[in-house]
Amino acid sequence: MARIAVIGAGMGAMAAAARLAVAGHRVAVFERGATHGGAVRRLERDGFTFDTGPGLLHLPAVYRDLFLKTGKESLESCVELSQVDPAGRHVFADGTAVSLPNASRAGVLAALDEALGAGAGERWSALVGRAREAWDATRRPLLEEPLWPDWRVLGRDPYPAVRRRGLFGRGKGPTTATLAEVARRELADPRLVALLESHALAYGFDPRGAPASAAVLPYMEQTFGSWYPRGGLRALADAVYARCLARKVEFGFGAEVTGIVEKDGRVAGVELADGRFAEAEFVVAGIDPGRLAGLCGGREPWGADEVRPVPRERAAGRLTVCLAVRGARPEGAAHRTVVHAADRAAELAGVFGDGPGPRTPCDRPTVTVLRPDDPTTRPDDAHEAVTLTAAVAPHGLDGTAAAAVAERMTEIAEAAVPGLRERALWREVLPPTDDTLVAGPALAGREGRFLRPGNRTRIPGLYAVGGWSHPGGGLAHAGMSGALVAGLIVNGDDWHGST
Repeated sequence: MARIAVIGAGMGAMAAAARLAVAGHRVAVFERGATHGGAVRRLERDGFTFDTGPGLLHLPAVYRDLFLKTGKESLESCVELSQVDPAGRHVFADGTAVSLPNASRAGVLAALDEALGAGAGERWSALVGRAREAWDATRRPLLEEPLWPDWRVLGRDPYPAVRRRGLFGRGKGPTTATLAEVARRELADPRLVALLESHALAYGFDPRGAPASAAVLPYMEQTFGSWYPRGGLRALADAVYARCLARKVEFGFGAEVTGIVEKDGRVAGVELADGRFAEAEFVVAGIDPGRLAGLCGGREPWGADEVRPVPRERAAGRLTVCLAVRGARPEGAAHRTVVHAADRAAELAGVFGDGPGPRTPCDRPTVTVLRPDDPTTRPDDAHEAVTLTAAVAPHGLDGTAAAAVAERMTEIAEAAVPGLRERALWREVLPPTDDTLVAGPALAGREGRFLRPGNRTRIPGLYAVGGWSHPGGGLAHAGMSGALVAGLIVNGDDWHGST
């Protein structure tokens, strides 16, 4: 039995902790904040409850596996999960709207044809079919195995070249195009382009630079469905925390780690802000690379020939608006509605920049509206809790600027919730912070620039877990990172993943 110190109580860190505890290790989690869950946060006020992090779960099999491997109780016995149907409603700049059914390729095709015109569904379906090829080619190395030492082979985009008519026929091998280029070439209809690019934006990717393999994002959602736990995504975090406690994982909150101690060439434990030293044979760090380097005395935990951390200035931030709304939620209202920006170019420039100058927030950004049919989120059936989110630049929005953007977001959201501004009792605006940066999942292509640093580090006994390390961000990917780190510690650094 080894002593293992886990830094941070995010979803990936807790997933690793539970698995390691079941394997017989003594696990202690040190979290500098007051609670668990990391980015899976909740705001509660006056009987209203809001998810202020992720709003839906994709790939629930990741957490089903976690609960199966760490105890007798299944995920569904601990969390009431339901599929969201429709998976989402989209309102485009020209006023066209379409509701896409959950986990139904044929249903999506028919819905797009009906809303956008004959042929729209087939074009979308063909793109998703090519995305499946990319998914099949990279699922194991990107999700189920530790990052390969020869990671540069993943720099080649697995999204297949499109068959073209004429002299040259079909291009050979995978494409080198960006997601935006693929969207324009293969979808043509600006509404379909907006649909594809909105998936990338939701994960913090700039479609102008993201590889074509980012098309796996809508493929995953369309294939595996969108799920919601009663009580919100925070209920999932609570269930994982409870599973850790049941497996005798120890938690210390308000316990800030200030240093990682090495002895004889490997980790020996962690130092805490209160002066304590926690001895450990292994340290699992569920924190961002910059903070991890600081805990290692400023020494990068990854070598020069390894995947480098994503520069934080390239990440997108998230602005969240929580609205307490009077009036009952109409029966059949969509759980999630995406109201698309009128000027996508201006939006992307405002979020990611378009040259050396400062970023200016888009006047009318893409707004995601969440209005769950969940009585636990509201004081009674005469009210509802509505959450708005928009991708924004990670820094530069002070309170006044954030309030102005929130006002425009509320106006835009009336395309999903009529009369929202008049119905709102109050709202709380949560500006972007370093803790709300969006870390997207690892993607193949673009010379490996969208991979994440490996879970192994060059310091023996030190492992990285969570959204800023392999296989990247998102609830499902965080759970996968926990499984990978636990596998490496239990089976050794030559472990190649599940079979």
